[in-house]
Amino acid sequence: MSEYFHSVTLNTELCHGCITCVKRCPTEAIRVRNGKAQIIEGRCIDCGECIRVCPHHAKYAITDPLSSIKEFKFKVVLPPPSLFGQYKRQEDLELIRAGLLKLGFDAVYEVAAAAELVSSATRQLLNGDRLKKPVISSACPAVLRLIRIRFPNLIDNILPLSPPMEVAAMLARRRAVRETGLSPEDIGIAFLTPCPAKVTSIRNPIGIKKSEVDLAISVSEIYPALLSAMNECAEEGLGPDTAQSGRTGMSWGNSGGEAAATLTTGYLAADGIENVINVLEEMEDDRLSDQVFVELNACPAGCVGGVLNIENPYVAVTRMKHLQAYRPVSCNSISEAGIPPDMKWDAKVEPIDTLRLDPSPTESIRMMGELEEIESRLYGLDCGSCGAPSCRALAEDIVRGYSTEDACIYLLKDKVESVRDSLLSLTINKRDKGEVHKHES
Repeated sequence: MSEYFHSVTLNTELCHGCITCVKRCPTEAIRVRNGKAQIIEGRCIDCGECIRVCPHHAKYAITDPLSSIKEFKFKVVLPPPSLFGQYKRQEDLELIRAGLLKLGFDAVYEVAAAAELVSSATRQLLNGDRLKKPVISSACPAVLRLIRIRFPNLIDNILPLSPPMEVAAMLARRRAVRETGLSPEDIGIAFLTPCPAKVTSIRNPIGIKKSEVDLAISVSEIYPALLSAMNECAEEGLGPDTAQSGRTGMSWGNSGGEAAATLTTGYLAADGIENVINVLEEMEDDRLSDQVFVELNACPAGCVGGVLNIENPYVAVTRMKHLQAYRPVSCNSISEAGIPPDMKWDAKVEPIDTLRLDPSPTESIRMMGELEEIESRLYGLDCGSCGAPSCRALAEDIVRGYSTEDACIYLLKDKVESVRDSLLSLTINKRDKGEVHKHES
């Protein structure tokens, strides 16, 4: 099995060893050891929360440079719906499309167009009785990995459809091959990613055997170049509107858009990783059985809140809603005859067993008892001074052999005070004995 790729990574030179990221990581995947943060790769879901909160900018996402498109003979760019909320000039979406072509791309295929196809397929599946309810959206890869790690019992609830990014890449490649006569390998598909989790999902696909996307370029990298290209295009004049999607597809960029497109009243939409975890916990406790569809986005406000975007997510949402008001409802749908097989998952999604203390159930039970015993001796302050996010996390690290009780400054303080008291007592005893001997003489 090949090594798992993570987009989120750490620049140790910039890391100050503070515990800001440690306390905010939703899967407790970060520790501070020897004065530097360390990411536990098996637990990381690439949500980018550590990138968002790090005051020293020590965390960053690995993406492809814009120059990498030159490797291909024909270049197709996939702009996500959230991209259209990043720019102030929103009077004409064609300006953004024209700007992308001016940057060197040969074709533009909107992910929003594929989102409308996925919405259409979702409605067909929800109208049947084969899916386990409530159905969880498969669009956010950070949420999917979170489920595989912390909520494996909910894997069967995930919608077994490829996300819009993959559907867009597949259709864009087919169209390019058909129109150019080039081989599929000569066609480069570049996705403009708003978050690191989508970069990771391209390298490590979930539910599909191989990703159709070749490159993941961050929105933050392409933003200034695209802005400059848009200004040039505005001066040169634009052609007619070549819109590929309507309100349905565009609304996927903000929280609630995908769920609303299911056209069912029994849906729930949550954004922000902490809210997502709360919803999943309620699902696991069977407290949301009245819901039909659950849309979960790790980023606040949805994909517009991705850490690789530029604009304030709530400003971007307002812009996108303004744009949607002038679009048709939808421009794309699948045939009533059924969902194309290549839109469905073709690989089994397995749990990621990183939280179990030991492969042996017997040993796991023993270690859990030891963990709880150690935790009972800790102060329960969850201060993070030990480099772990909580006292329980430190206890787990100790049981696993990654740390010791001396990492707790309060236990260490108790030991120091105990030694001090012993030395003081010894000194007093010696002095008293000396006084006694003096009186006797």
